[in-house]
Amino acid sequence: MKIIKVTEDISIKRSVDNGTEDQRAIVKDIITKVKNEGDVALKLYTEKFDGVSLDSLVVQTEEIEEAYNLVSDEIIEIIKEAAVNIRFFHEKQLRNSWMTTDKNGTMLGQKVTPLDSVGVYVPGGTAAYPSSVLMNVVPAQVAGVERIVMVSPPGKDGKLPAGVLVAAKEAGVKEIYKVGGAQAIAALAYGTETIQSVDKITGPGNIFVALAKREVFGDVDIDMIAGPSEIAILADDTAYPNEVAADLLSQAEHDARACSVLVTPSYGLAEAVAVEVEKQLATLPRQEIASKSINDYGVIYVTESVDEAIETVNKLAPEHLEIIMENAMEKVGRIRHAGAIFIGRYSSEPVGDYFAGPNHVLPTNGTARFSSPLNVDDFQKKSSLIMYSEQAFNENRAKIAAFARLEGLEAHARAIESRGK
Repeated sequence: MKIIKVTEDISIKRSVDNGTEDQRAIVKDIITKVKNEGDVALKLYTEKFDGVSLDSLVVQTEEIEEAYNLVSDEIIEIIKEAAVNIRFFHEKQLRNSWMTTDKNGTMLGQKVTPLDSVGVYVPGGTAAYPSSVLMNVVPAQVAGVERIVMVSPPGKDGKLPAGVLVAAKEAGVKEIYKVGGAQAIAALAYGTETIQSVDKITGPGNIFVALAKREVFGDVDIDMIAGPSEIAILADDTAYPNEVAADLLSQAEHDARACSVLVTPSYGLAEAVAVEVEKQLATLPRQEIASKSINDYGVIYVTESVDEAIETVNKLAPEHLEIIMENAMEKVGRIRHAGAIFIGRYSSEPVGDYFAGPNHVLPTNGTARFSSPLNVDDFQKKSSLIMYSEQAFNENRAKIAAFARLEGLEAHARAIESRGK
């Protein structure tokens, strides 16, 4: 890994991909075809992109039963326990409707209502992600969403990974379809003969999925445009180099464009971690992907002080931030921008990916400056409640009409003056 001395004008290298003009054109064509041809288009694209011809897009009960036979009892229990942890955390996020009444009789409030339907995209390709099922489905359930639909690209055998199906069953998903890519996003947004449209789409995917989500936004809601995974580790001499290196590589193996960064005031730690990364890379099964990620987007920033290290992290605004320092908890209050913060030696990033409970769908590409992890609020909407009393109306009638005329909206003013005194 490159070791760079931090300067005030530090330039943060990010892997930002808005797609090429050709990719955007392909996505638009796919969406149009799905809107016009429905299931026929879905099956055509599944054969073209996934290499499998399907008679039915629907995951059958027998396929789920088969999945349980392919997954060990131990793993099933782990999935169940993870789901419990995730549910416990997200239940703490629940908001209630509220109302308040003024002494003049006016009632103001907020009505919280779950979305009617949500589509969850679970990526396929180079790996299977049962954890993505739980992280997207459980908060939607906690929010009270009645209809949750899952889509995921099938393998060459025409089936979804067994672990993904087990996670979906344990999470309570009743609609599962074997379709991926931009065509799946189009189906969720606009509906086909088999797949009824939804109100919101969540879940990560490749560049074509991301571009499709961007394209359909406005007709439906989306969670975010997810970029390649990122980790920043804020560490000092109390950190173990082999553990820091392992955590950096835990993100590098996700994607060749993943970004792994160490920020430290210790040059000794920086050198030791750089050596460890190369040593551990040699034995990684996903070595080719991780090596490209480390070579292109991996970096170690060495700072003059802990204060400078913290400010560097805030400039990065990383998706994942580990703090492995003496008195780590004391540093948390100074972190302004991070999707998820992992505190102390034993809070390795995969703890959050799979088991602890907080959501692993996080803002990337510096968007932690202004956005949050996927949460229960993402699956609910809020309606304002206003019930003005006659007394309050008469007290404020002239003020409201005057404000309307300030903006040149005479009909607004007359609507107020048509009632009351």
